Amino acid sequence: MCGIIGIVGNPDSQVATSLYDALLVLQHRGQDAAGIVTSDSDNICHRRAKGLVRDVFRGRHMGKLLGSMGIGHVRYPTAGSNSAAEAQPFYTNTPFGVSIAHNGNLNNTADIISGLLEYDHRRINTSSDSEALLNLFAAEIQRSVNGRPGGMGALSEDDVFRAVERTHIRAEGSYSVVCLVTGWGLVAFRDPNGIRPLFIGKNDADGFSEYLVASESVACKALGFEPERDVAPGEVVIVRMNGSFHSKICHPNPVHTPCVFEHVYFARPDSTIDGISVHAARLRMGEALSRSICKSMPDHGIEAVIPVPDSGRIAALGLASALDVPYREGFVKNRYIGRTFIMPGQKMRKDSIRKKLNTIDEEFQGKTVLIVDDSIVRGNTSRRIVQMAREAGAAKVLFASSSPPIIHPNVYGIDMPARNEYVAHGKEVNEICEAIGADWLIYQELDDLIEACLGDGDTDLANFDCSCFDGVYVTGGITEDYLLMIEEDRGDSA
Repeated sequence: MCGIIGIVGNPDSQVATSLYDALLVLQHRGQDAAGIVTSDSDNICHRRAKGLVRDVFRGRHMGKLLGSMGIGHVRYPTAGSNSAAEAQPFYTNTPFGVSIAHNGNLNNTADIISGLLEYDHRRINTSSDSEALLNLFAAEIQRSVNGRPGGMGALSEDDVFRAVERTHIRAEGSYSVVCLVTGWGLVAFRDPNGIRPLFIGKNDADGFSEYLVASESVACKALGFEPERDVAPGEVVIVRMNGSFHSKICHPNPVHTPCVFEHVYFARPDSTIDGISVHAARLRMGEALSRSICKSMPDHGIEAVIPVPDSGRIAALGLASALDVPYREGFVKNRYIGRTFIMPGQKMRKDSIRKKLNTIDEEFQGKTVLIVDDSIVRGNTSRRIVQMAREAGAAKVLFASSSPPIIHPNVYGIDMPARNEYVAHGKEVNEICEAIGADWLIYQELDDLIEACLGDGDTDLANFDCSCFDGVYVTGGITEDYLLMIEEDRGDSA
């Protein structure tokens, strides 16, 4: 899971500051590394390194990022992918000078790398699927240009459309992408299932149309762009340096099945993804939970609904309102601690949980409290939170997850692949409840989660990818051997 941004500005502008501001807004999507590439009519400038956006880019770096268009990336840390060499955007000189920022995960990286060497004579420098995708796209641009009447010449929009059509054929998995072609323009495309989000914004200034393409619509608000629309599954968007806009669906049969976990946890609540408000979806998740609570435990005796900050807060609001039970803030979050779910390694996560939250004891003392979180993955945070509630004096600690039990690996860019790391793996709800130390535990039903995320949005969704809950992988081709391989490569033991 990463955050990506691409901007084409007025030819007289410098976009580096806007890219930096956008990456700050998208920092929640990745805290491991950050990078920016900019381009003028002839050259590129770049800076990428491990660390938060504010630490990677200093004044001396920003002053060197020249050009009226550029792309940026914040990286989500996955096990085995923590070197500075794998910070994005990546760049290849041939053909035309192409840079890429990628959000998602390819499921056939080894095949792509092998094919690049055998058929395209391209060798990549890392094990990153993003670098493999860059070289695949670049190779297809080369093939498209060489194969047209008249042979090699200036790059055209049709060349890019053909290149992405071929990329869709050769790549499997999830990929939302922004590419920069030096001195030419911005290219953005989304996989045929639209698993990872990608949004377009526009700003008309002084007779010039500036464009933004980002992981979330909130980047438009932050930079003063007017929200336009989502990039469609299988669609390619091209913005030339002169501001001209071109788009085309480059897949014969796109099926819109985005990742439901974006609404559960990853996306900011002030974003709209595929026409659906994340804030409204989370409120509906809480309302659905309240109905389940009333059905399974009508005499619940709950005296306060307390969220786990921050991503459990909105569902807790919806739940408390529907139950007509007081909503209370019982935990204070240290905002200088990152998101523990996306920290690499079990020990680092456990250490951070201890430092992340403190209790407001008077909100717990002598009460039956319902703690609401967005999900329960490994159970470390939930177990510690229940313990903290008891230490603060709670009489009873009930726990609610606004998503179903996570029991299957997510192979589309969320680093939680080892099944034996999930607290819910192979356990009944009462066993999970005992494992986290709660008096009672309730999970969201999957059908209720899907209904909450669909809402009343005007969308063309066929369904959601809910693979971490139901084990159904929308791209197909995910075998047990593949799942075992990524568990070995990316589990905490790695």
